[in-house]
Amino acid sequence: MGILNITADSFYDGGHYQETVSALRHCEKMLEAGAEIIDVGAVSSRPGADLFTTNEELTRLKKVLPELTKRFPDAVFSVDTFRSEVANFAADSGAHMINDISGGCFDEQMLHTTAKHKLAYVLMHMKGRPDNMQLNPTYNNVCSEIRSFFKQQSKKFLEAGNSADALVLDPGFGFGKTLEHNYQILNCLKNFTQDGFPVLAAVSRKSMINKLLNLKPEQALNGTSVLHTIALLHGASLLRVHDVKEAKEVAAIVKMLHHQMN
Repeated sequence: MGILNITADSFYDGGHYQETVSALRHCEKMLEAGAEIIDVGAVSSRPGADLFTTNEELTRLKKVLPELTKRFPDAVFSVDTFRSEVANFAADSGAHMINDISGGCFDEQMLHTTAKHKLAYVLMHMKGRPDNMQLNPTYNNVCSEIRSFFKQQSKKFLEAGNSADALVLDPGFGFGKTLEHNYQILNCLKNFTQDGFPVLAAVSRKSMINKLLNLKPEQALNGTSVLHTIALLHGASLLRVHDVKEAKEVAAIVKMLHHQMN
């Protein structure tokens, strides 16, 4: 899953792809590098971010998404949103998936909306909201609490009329987690696969690399590749990435390793 942020303030690539021409160019580059899904985000959810209004999010998305689906009709597009109104627009514009940072908790209509449009859905765990999620997040056991959340929300997802094969789980690295929590989650990633749903790992250039190694996001490609390798070895099925070429190389090597083990 290649990341296409059309925002001004995303933590790594904010402001780079706000214009339609640059967004189209970057999308094409990621598809040529082997991206199987393009995840379009019109609101930044970085720590401390303000969540813009629905109208602001839709205004950004309306400028870019229809052009993307028109230009690349065979590509699979995901939209990174927690708002059902935006999900409706995304589906009507040709998107195939919703990537919801709130796991269906911010908008009670979201799970019904994905069912109505038969959209695939990434159900992510987050403690708090982007503006406060990193203010001393605490857990008794981060892995078991995320697992309980997944059980609760996946049940709601299915009860809303969605198909089980449309669901992907994301433990939400960096969303209401300390540095230590993030590595505990990475270590127990396989636990989240036990109910049969694929798991997405979104660790690309995040603070769990940068804080540990004292780097800027721009310097975190090597660390990202290391985490991608570990995530795939620990049960992840999808990677959400800024650097598609390098992630595809990681995936090819891990696939070969798994093949030899079997």
